[in-house]
Amino acid sequence: MPFKPVQPEKISQSVLFQIEQLILRGILRPGERLPSERELSEKMKVSRPSLREAVAELQVRGLLETRANAGIFVASTLNAVFPEPLTRLFSSHDEAVFDYLDFRRDMEGMAAERAARLGSDTDLEVINQVYLKMKAAHQKPDPSGEAALDAEFHLAIVEASHNVIMLHMMRSMFGLLREGVFYNRKVMFKQRTTRSALLEQHGMINAALQNRDATGARAAVEAHLKYVEGSMLDQRKADHNEQIARLRLQQEKAR
Repeated sequence: MPFKPVQPEKISQSVLFQIEQLILRGILRPGERLPSERELSEKMKVSRPSLREAVAELQVRGLLETRANAGIFVASTLNAVFPEPLTRLFSSHDEAVFDYLDFRRDMEGMAAERAARLGSDTDLEVINQVYLKMKAAHQKPDPSGEAALDAEFHLAIVEASHNVIMLHMMRSMFGLLREGVFYNRKVMFKQRTTRSALLEQHGMINAALQNRDATGARAAVEAHLKYVEGSMLDQRKADHNEQIARLRLQQEKAR
């Protein structure tokens, strides 16, 4: 017969599984610090030896890392989908930049559609709260806060799609975006008119999601990223023209 005696699960394995799930579902993010050993053992109602055993195994699996005099963290390497040489290659070729935007348009359009259908009311409220923060940041002259919330808004939509593969893939892609690998988001928010257009587009995405309009949410995301692509092309053309103008000025001064 194929049946085997049921073995009681070790407490450390239950701890390990719970932390694994939190990482898998994106609740614990790469680089995020875990509570102290004392606090964590109290929260999980387990002994410190059981907790240490689970943490040690998660470190072996590459999911957690110890930092000297700082504590235990979710491994930052979980954010790295591409090796460093390929990342540098991406940053130096326009082809990769515009392929990245195509990829985002396809993936985020799908994520928005799924979020409208499958996201819980709480998921949609998270997205709405990020959007309200964007509106507040829009009133400030410094665009950096609004630019940071832009990434948070899009990531919240991916999280609401409830697909863990998509979540970790897109989180890694946004990590590269934050590092300026594909383009500098702060440049996008430099012009007040562009900032206003971007806020309006995010408002349309949010409204479609709150109304659970899956088709409308996908269309709004795709239109927004099409606008981003057009703005980037305009900015690159303007930069090219400025380089030529400076050469003309330099030559004029030399005459």
